[in-house]
Amino acid sequence: MEGDRPSRNAVDDSAAVQPVVAPRVQMNGADLLRAIAALAVLYSHISFWVIDDLGESWWFLDASKTVLNGMLGLTLHLSLVGVGIFMLLTGLLVTRSAMRQTHRDFMVARLARLVPAFWFTLVLVLLIGAAENNGDIGIGFVDAALNFVLGGFFLTPQVLVLGVTWTLVVQAVFYLYCTAMRSVLRSAPFLVPLVGAVLCVSILLYNLTVPEGWAVPFLTRVAAILPTLFLGQIIYLAWARLVAWRWVVLAVLAQVEVVRLAIHADAFWMGYRYLWTLFVITMAVVLLARYSGSITRWPLVHWLGTRSYAIYLLHTLVLYRTYNTVEPSLGTSAAVLVFLAITALLAEITYRWIELPAARHISATYARLRARSTA
Repeated sequence: MEGDRPSRNAVDDSAAVQPVVAPRVQMNGADLLRAIAALAVLYSHISFWVIDDLGESWWFLDASKTVLNGMLGLTLHLSLVGVGIFMLLTGLLVTRSAMRQTHRDFMVARLARLVPAFWFTLVLVLLIGAAENNGDIGIGFVDAALNFVLGGFFLTPQVLVLGVTWTLVVQAVFYLYCTAMRSVLRSAPFLVPLVGAVLCVSILLYNLTVPEGWAVPFLTRVAAILPTLFLGQIIYLAWARLVAWRWVVLAVLAQVEVVRLAIHADAFWMGYRYLWTLFVITMAVVLLARYSGSITRWPLVHWLGTRSYAIYLLHTLVLYRTYNTVEPSLGTSAAVLVFLAITALLAEITYRWIELPAARHISATYARLRARSTA
C-alpha cells in the first residue's frame, strides 16, 4: 500500500481538495487500547456501584482513587474514560473504511460487527428479567421491540433494557454522518470534522434554547460525545497525511469548543474535569495506537481487546446480581473476582459463538448477494 500513500510533505490547500486514496495506518496498539478501555469501563461501574449506590468502600478503589483522581486529575470513577477511548478508536479506525468502501458495504460491515452481540445481549436481559418476575419482562412489547433499534433512548421517559447501549446510538450517528459525507471525506477531508462540530453545536444550542417540550434531551449527550469520534478521525487524517497541520489544529480546536459548550449544557456531570480527562485519553491513544512493544502481544491483552465489545455489553448484566449474592457472605474482593470471572465466561461465549460467527455469516451472505446482483 506504500504506493497509495501521499507525499510526506504537509498537504497544501490545493492538494487538500483533490480526490485522495485513504492510506493504511498500522495500528499495532489497538488491542492494547481496547483492553485498557474495557478495564476502565469495568472499574467505572464497580466504583459507581460500591461508592455511590451502596455508600461503601473497598481498599482497591480507595488506593486507585488517590492516583487516578488525585494525582492524574481524571474524572471520578473514571467516568467516560473507557467510553472515550472506545470512541476515539472508532473514529480512528473507521474513517479509512468510510473513505474506501461504498455506502452499502460500509454500513453492512458495521452492522455485521455490532448487531448480533447487541441483540443477543438484549434477549438475554429480557429472559433473565422474565425469569425473575414470573414471566413478566417488566416493560411492554412495543417498548422492548424499540430497544432492538435503540429507540428506547428517544422515548419520554426513556424505557431501556440495556442502558450501556447509548454509545451505540452515538456510533450509529457517526457512521451515518460519514456515509452521508463520503464524497467530502474523499475530496476535502478536513471539512468533515469541522462540519460535524457545527452540527453538534447546532444540536446543543437547539436543546438549550427551545422550550422543554420541544427539546430532545438525549441528543445533547450524542452531540457531546461525537467530538470524541471526530478527534479520532482527525488523528487518522493527520497520520495519513491527508490534511495540512493547520487544518488539524483548527479541527481539534473546534471539537474542544463543542465539548466546552456541552459542559455548559450540563451534558457532563463532572464539569471541566472531563475536558482534562479527554486530553489525557487522547494523548494515550496518540502514544499507544501505533505502539508495537511486547505488551501488545500478550495473550491477555489480545483476549481483552478482541472480547472488549462483549465485555462492554454484558458487564452490567452480571455486576449487580453477582455483588448482591456474593458480597454479604464473602466480602467485596470475592464479589468483584466472581463478577469478573462470570463476565469473562459470558464474553467468551458471546464472542466465540455469537459475535464472530454471525459477523462472518452476514458478511459472506452479503458478498454472495452482491456477486449475484453484479453477475
